[in-house]
Amino acid sequence: MDSPYVIRDAGPGDAPACAALYAPYVLETATTFEAEPPEPDEMRRRIAAAQEQHAWLVAAHDGGVAGYAYAGTWRSRAAYSRTAETSIYLDESVRGTGLGKRLYAALVQRLGEQGYRTLVAGMTLPNPASEALHGSLGFTPVGVFRRVGFKHGAWHHVGWMQLDLLPGSPPDSEG
Repeated sequence: MDSPYVIRDAGPGDAPACAALYAPYVLETATTFEAEPPEPDEMRRRIAAAQEQHAWLVAAHDGGVAGYAYAGTWRSRAAYSRTAETSIYLDESVRGTGLGKRLYAALVQRLGEQGYRTLVAGMTLPNPASEALHGSLGFTPVGVFRRVGFKHGAWHHVGWMQLDLLPGSPPDSEG
């Protein structure tokens, strides 16, 4: 079955839609630890920053954005330069449809083509949908930071998953 959604690079014009899609996550959930939803100008800046060295992709249809996935720097030291941190956010209307997997797979592929070796993703726990999505793409759990984020009156754990984009390479290779 063909999807009406096109996976493409985000542009500056996608910032308002991405900001609107993200706002309920900020205001209503502990999925993100941001306290205030970013305005479109801030989202535009984030999109541009992600695209400088990583990627920001959207699932678009009829001028709207149903989801976005992006990557950024995991840690700033040079030794981590081939590792990226990934995130994905979907409109409620498309959760569970397979669009998220398609969008995230496109991001993973893009990052591999750019020479990234390892991807990491953090998620507020519990989050079975995110854990399942990441697991379906080959991410494996690597640890949990306990009680590291306080939001909506409660402490939250963050689980971390990792994907090796060059499985089977020797541990000491530059791969």
